[in-house]
Amino acid sequence: MPHPLLPALESLACRVADTTGFRVVDAQIQTHRHPCIVLVQLRTGDGGDVTLDDCAAFSGALGEAMEAEALLSEAYVLEISSPGLSDALVEDRDFHSFRGFPIEVRFRDSDGTESTRAGLLLERDDAFLHLNVRGRRQRIPRQDVLAVSLTRPSE
Repeated sequence: MPHPLLPALESLACRVADTTGFRVVDAQIQTHRHPCIVLVQLRTGDGGDVTLDDCAAFSGALGEAMEAEALLSEAYVLEISSPGLSDALVEDRDFHSFRGFPIEVRFRDSDGTESTRAGLLLERDDAFLHLNVRGRRQRIPRQDVLAVSLTRPSE
């Protein structure tokens, strides 16, 4: 069950992010530790990498905002980070960065059933996801793609 103050934290973090040029990717309040941990993950507004200095600057701004709104009455540790690399490809930047990497695509066939296909990522444009499957280009309509994730190369 999520912490009851999570929506307020997310809203505040997004407002601070808007004024500082960042985008909040995830926010959590972890109460299984003492003091509790408030974790916020960021990306830059333009999709660039988040630096340690960016995290420190955002931490100061968000910490001040949290204190001003008296969001948490108990002691907490504020942790700001980047979500780092994930196996899931979601943003345009991901599809550009991992061209040529092995991927698995989960998609809906023309008959509505769910299928998977593995291959090398070629590109994603406005209409299709392009992949190389055993030397042949295959296109999957973007609207049919459910998920794309990096996989390990087959040996």
